Amino acid sequence: MLDKAHIAPTEPRRIVFPAVVDRDGRPSRVVCTPHPVERAPSPKSCRVVAVMGTRPEEIKLALVILDLRRQYPEFETAVVHTGQHRAILDHFKIKPDFDLDVMRPNQTLSTLTCRVVDTVENACRRFKPNIVLVQGDTTTAFGAALAAYYCKISVGHIEAGLRSHDIYSPFPEEVNRRLVSVITEIHFAPTAFSRDALLAEGVPAAKIVVTGNTVVDALQSLSHLPHSWENTPLADIPMDDSRLVLVTSHRRESWGRDQENMCLALKDLVRRHSDIRVIYPVHMNPSVRSTIHALLSGIDRIHLTEPLDYITFISLLRRCFLVLTDSGGIQEEAPTFHKPVLVLRTVTERPEASQFGMAKIIGMSREGILCEAERLLTDTKEYKQMSEGENPFGDGRASERIVETMSRWHLGKTPLLDPDKEFNPCPKPRVLPRKVDACAVAPEGILEKVHS
Repeated sequence: MLDKAHIAPTEPRRIVFPAVVDRDGRPSRVVCTPHPVERAPSPKSCRVVAVMGTRPEEIKLALVILDLRRQYPEFETAVVHTGQHRAILDHFKIKPDFDLDVMRPNQTLSTLTCRVVDTVENACRRFKPNIVLVQGDTTTAFGAALAAYYCKISVGHIEAGLRSHDIYSPFPEEVNRRLVSVITEIHFAPTAFSRDALLAEGVPAAKIVVTGNTVVDALQSLSHLPHSWENTPLADIPMDDSRLVLVTSHRRESWGRDQENMCLALKDLVRRHSDIRVIYPVHMNPSVRSTIHALLSGIDRIHLTEPLDYITFISLLRRCFLVLTDSGGIQEEAPTFHKPVLVLRTVTERPEASQFGMAKIIGMSREGILCEAERLLTDTKEYKQMSEGENPFGDGRASERIVETMSRWHLGKTPLLDPDKEFNPCPKPRVLPRKVDACAVAPEGILEKVHS
């Protein structure tokens, strides 16, 4: 596969737009690359608006945008950014055409949704796209899709079909992605499991393409880059022979008692295993930081760090021994590096890793976390079983499948993508079920709760 991280993106013709004004009358910043001659868009071009704001959206859309821009003039692509994060776009030298700057201190979800709808709708009316691309299940994705619908513009949903079947877990993501599906024209499902979830909801099969997850594309293009922990939040962590346990937890449904249980389990873990270090990049949310720092600050071999940039995070993920997380994205990323994942949730919308034996859903009980982590720290056979196999979420070709699908859609061709080109992971060799053991003390249904 071509190494996309080292290809200078082909500079497209960039169009200068009037400033976008949000609902409070504040002008949004518009970042444009000037062009000496402004030409009318080609009637044959497919005009695409890609909307993003959070770091996961940037990671998962960056290579799609680069592939679209390399195919100018077949595609004319404008990037709309809502302003939460920027580092990944800077790495790939992608400059937003619309920088909407919608974030405000302590704003509610409803306020954020209104700002996204207003500003994205304004951007769409100026650029007049054929299709709006959204990714995942953020409030940005939901608001942008709704804005496109109000403008009667088609929506392409990348990472479509993820379902937990619990509208409050994760909150608000489960409802966001369900509502986006209702108004989507092209559903880019990352896996067959996601496709089947959409089919069960009545989405026509002709509108679904199984692409793999674009995060695997990003990992393959970035993971080989040389990287040092110097001048990063990891700089002061001793580089000894300790096994590294990477921990992340920030979801709203985990705040409070559940996070306290997790902290107590981590303290138990380092006391019982002198050869491990826990590295926990702590989310910036005050509700998360207050609990974590109160319970874990100053504990020997538990390293609480500031959030990591994505390149540093990938470096840590490659070096670690084990991952404990409530993050959906890390569930997708860790199998690329053959790292077992213990999922700190009671249900996941990404069951593929669990089905392939590369992750296990363990909930947030103190006993369950300690027992399952100790199993992998002490049982080499168990660890080997969970660290083998290829990533069930993608093969590094999701972006090219998405771009080819959009080209065929714009030209009115069917099917949207030849079924032989869709993503189909190789099955992992069957592993015999293990015996019931002491970890069964966790609440019934928690340890292996996966919707099928």
